[in-house]
Amino acid sequence: MIKNYFKIAWRNLMKYKFISFINLFGPTVGITCCLLIAAYIFNELSYDKFNDKADRIYRVTRSFNTPDGVENLHLSAVAPPFGPLLKNDFPDIQKITRILPNGNTAIKYGDKLINESTVYFADENLFDFFSVPVLKGNEKNALTEPYSIMLTNEMAKKYFGDEDPMNKMIKIDRQFTYKVTGIFKDFPANSHFHPDILLSFNSLKDSAVYGERQLQTNYGNNAFYTYLLFPKNYPVKKIAAQFPAFIDRHISFPGAPAGFQFSKGTKLYFQKLTDIHLRSHLDDELEPNGDIKRVYIFSAIALFILLIACINYMNLSTARSVLRAREVGIRKVVGAEKKEIISQFLSESIMVAWAALIISLLLTALALPFLNKLSGQHLSINILLRWQILLPVLLLPFIVGFASGIYPALFMSSFKPIKVLKGIVNVGSANISFRKVLVVAQFAISIILIVATVVVFQQLNYMQRASLGYDRDHVINIPYTSALNPQYEIFRNDLLKDASIKNLSRSSRIPTGRLLDAMGTQVMAGDSLQPANVNLKFITVDYDFIPSYNIKMAAGRNFSKNFSIDTVNYVLNEEAVKTMSWKSPHDAVGKDIAYGGVKGKIIGVTKYFHFESMHQKIVPLLMRMVSSNIGGYGNLSVKISGDNISSAINIIQNTWYKFLPDTPFTYTFLDDSYSKLYDAEQKQRTIFTIFASIAIFIACLGLFGLSAFTITQRTKEIGIRKVLGASVNNLLALLSKDFLKLVLIAAVIALPVSWFSMNRWLQDFAYRINIQWWVLLIAGLLAALIALITISFQAIKAATVNPVKSLRSE
Repeated sequence: MIKNYFKIAWRNLMKYKFISFINLFGPTVGITCCLLIAAYIFNELSYDKFNDKADRIYRVTRSFNTPDGVENLHLSAVAPPFGPLLKNDFPDIQKITRILPNGNTAIKYGDKLINESTVYFADENLFDFFSVPVLKGNEKNALTEPYSIMLTNEMAKKYFGDEDPMNKMIKIDRQFTYKVTGIFKDFPANSHFHPDILLSFNSLKDSAVYGERQLQTNYGNNAFYTYLLFPKNYPVKKIAAQFPAFIDRHISFPGAPAGFQFSKGTKLYFQKLTDIHLRSHLDDELEPNGDIKRVYIFSAIALFILLIACINYMNLSTARSVLRAREVGIRKVVGAEKKEIISQFLSESIMVAWAALIISLLLTALALPFLNKLSGQHLSINILLRWQILLPVLLLPFIVGFASGIYPALFMSSFKPIKVLKGIVNVGSANISFRKVLVVAQFAISIILIVATVVVFQQLNYMQRASLGYDRDHVINIPYTSALNPQYEIFRNDLLKDASIKNLSRSSRIPTGRLLDAMGTQVMAGDSLQPANVNLKFITVDYDFIPSYNIKMAAGRNFSKNFSIDTVNYVLNEEAVKTMSWKSPHDAVGKDIAYGGVKGKIIGVTKYFHFESMHQKIVPLLMRMVSSNIGGYGNLSVKISGDNISSAINIIQNTWYKFLPDTPFTYTFLDDSYSKLYDAEQKQRTIFTIFASIAIFIACLGLFGLSAFTITQRTKEIGIRKVLGASVNNLLALLSKDFLKLVLIAAVIALPVSWFSMNRWLQDFAYRINIQWWVLLIAGLLAALIALITISFQAIKAATVNPVKSLRSE
């Protein structure tokens, strides 16, 4: 019996090849989109789950509060003493491990001198936490000894080629010699961080910056990413509840009032390792994370497209029901029961769904490289071949086949044999209404996707064109080293001799970075300085920072070499003035202020400028200086003319190596750094555009089916109207009117939903567009235009048929 069903199904598919092709095309595109999005989603959900003990590992994070108890900073790293103290105070914690990013690190071996950015100091038990194979050396003790180093296999080949790297000596940052004690495999792509070089954490005990004492007592340097291993199914909230007492027990500072509770100003939290990628958006993540909201959005898009494809199949199947009405009538006359008719049509839809799945798997494999390029992911078809995922994928044809075929099956099995054998197919108003509901649903989804695409495009365009308050064009950023300090002025003057170099400056951070650094602020109240209830971030700059970035002054002046006292003076931004309740920038100039315990005067106030991305509000900012012989700068910014960029870069490079022959020269353009701030949104826009286009195209196929179905039912009416003098335009308006009403209803439903949804999306930006009414109007009109073009094909075809043929059609 089942064999017979499929045999008949195959014959019918071959008999009506064009309609069968369209029926196959919709589910194929829908399933392909679903598989591509599923690959992305499953990859996002898999982050850090490759670790054997992933469910038992937690990261410690730290927040800081204002005196009013409002959180103003939440870091994913903590101070170095916290890890060992937590292990000591809470014996249930089985192990701790810490990593410390070393930033841009000069690596030298032989004649190779390269700046590496993925260098970390790591505790010796790192591989007890992260399940990454160690290819050479002993994972238990490779990082035990100070000045030992481990490399990835790729990094080992980069420096040593075919040589055995074990026990070779590498120069780090021009002064430290490390011995290679191990080679480890690359961390998987679905890890929340990817070190290429690991330095022994114990080396820090001899460091001039840290030292063993600092590692035990410094609670201000929150740069250490700390992970804890708990017993299986351990209730970590039990320890988290004791954090306030733990903080008050251990943190103390000279001069703190007796009985002061530090737990009111800072808090610790536990964060599951597997939650970091999708649910952690703290201020100092190791690498850019994903977003669970994006997973939800793309899941909805996948379901929408599959739903549209199923609706499309229903519409086309019922549209061709007239062609198969006699077949159903004859089968009923010879004894076929209703359930057998239903089984027949369901078998056809399942067969189509299976064919669609097979083609979709091939298309998915071909399209994944393109999706990887768009999303920056490393997706593989193997993600979908795990049994936990493959089983639902294999069930998909039955689900899609049943969902898309059940309505046409019930509809066609309800035909009355006597009527259909006479050529009378009475659809009934209820069936028409349901079909119209399906088309309304299709176009409502399409309009939502159109609005989403337009809004994302507008927001990105707004961010690219918005006035930032500084000049980001033709600025080259170079990692700065304190080794240049003694010769900096000579270096600077050498560069400025060339006309292509406009200016250069040093700073602790550069625009497009995050403002994380803050110290206590005191302002004059009466005759004395008193603590100010303000979260004032700071950057360290030199005399040329403000002019190099062309930041405008609202009042006062920039730092000047003519005033030696400026090394302890300050420049604020307008937001700082506003927060500190001064009446105006001019009112703030000349005021006494102490920052980090250093007393000085406010000599200037800059106008508003966006140091961070537009996801963040402009925060109160203080700029301060350091003397020329003291460190504090991490970045060198060089403003060049745009006439000959490659020549300017060569000049900077040659001058760099003239003064720093043992320090690698690397650079980035500030424009590129700015674009990366919105990389996720750029990719989201592209993917929205692609999937919105696909959804609209499939919806048009559904509308094509409905228009073909309805026009077929009105063939005799069209013939009579033509005989009575109706023109092609009259008939086109008549036949299009009802369908455009459906699009109008879809717009009425979709536009409020899309407005609400995109307003929620825009809340992630501190500076954003307002959704204009005309965006919603254009989305509705565009959907109507697409629908009209689709309908016109069928309507014009029917309106131009000879009325004699139309009147003979029944």
